[in-house]
Amino acid sequence: MFEDFAYARPESVAQAAQLLQDETAHALAGGSDLLGCLRERIFPVKTIVSLSSLKELRGIARTAEGGLSLGALTTLAEVAGSTEVQTLYPGLAQAAAEVASPQLRNQGTLGGNLCQKTRCWYYRGDFDCLRKGGASCLAVHGENHLHCIFGGDACYMVHPSDTAPMLQALQATVWVAGPAGDRSLPLEQLFMPPAQDPTRETTLQPGELVTHIHLPPPMAGQQTSYRKVRARRSWDFALAGVALAVIIEDEIVTSCRMVLSGAAPFPWQATQAEALLTGAALTRERVRAAASAAMQGAEPLTHNAYKIELFKGIIQEELARLVRE
Repeated sequence: MFEDFAYARPESVAQAAQLLQDETAHALAGGSDLLGCLRERIFPVKTIVSLSSLKELRGIARTAEGGLSLGALTTLAEVAGSTEVQTLYPGLAQAAAEVASPQLRNQGTLGGNLCQKTRCWYYRGDFDCLRKGGASCLAVHGENHLHCIFGGDACYMVHPSDTAPMLQALQATVWVAGPAGDRSLPLEQLFMPPAQDPTRETTLQPGELVTHIHLPPPMAGQQTSYRKVRARRSWDFALAGVALAVIIEDEIVTSCRMVLSGAAPFPWQATQAEALLTGAALTRERVRAAASAAMQGAEPLTHNAYKIELFKGIIQEELARLVRE
């Protein structure tokens, strides 16, 4: 059973922002994550703020620059099925199509997929973990085969989003509304590293909510893809995933962005692999070297060292699709 809570349905973004300033108020978009948190009593909730009346936060539109603006309330099924997304950013359509099950994609929203809570079983279970205000991350000495190999520091969760790595590879910008007005930030700045605050997933301030995600126009020759490996095909979150945005001109990689899912508490940009690939021909030898470079600095826990070879394998396979020999 749920705890008792009030229900509000604001008619404007400004009204929603005002209601959400209370730390016990939580936004309801698609609800697929929030309802689970309510059922499991992950955090106290006094007010549910439904965003269902905010039509301006729905839909996909071309920008004046030639990119796309995606409303935060656009469903994942709409993103995956959009002809414009499939044409301009096929990797994003792939990523959205890889989320959960068809039923959840029809209900879940793009903004919710970015801002969802971790699925770490210590956080979701009846445990006093660091993210819930406890003394330490229980994954360090516990069952941790799904946890992170990069960026753990204090908390070793993995960020559960499939769309976030692809949006980061595409250099997306997030637009946020709040009591102090609107602001924008690069997508990677939306996520809170555990070293800064292990109790928060995002950098959103009280009362702020994501309204839109803007994508720049695709560059000429840009190729994008998203690859995800999971234990069960129809449901699970990523054990390992890779988002790629690559430009090849005259057989030379002129631009490369590689962002990993299932690797860290936030989308993990494989900068060493990007640097190794950029400015060189994409040979099979370089593909293997890039996969190894992507894993430099990995610090696996007791039960998740398998992720290193898994990441290497999928990175090699995805890059090999681009090799012309």
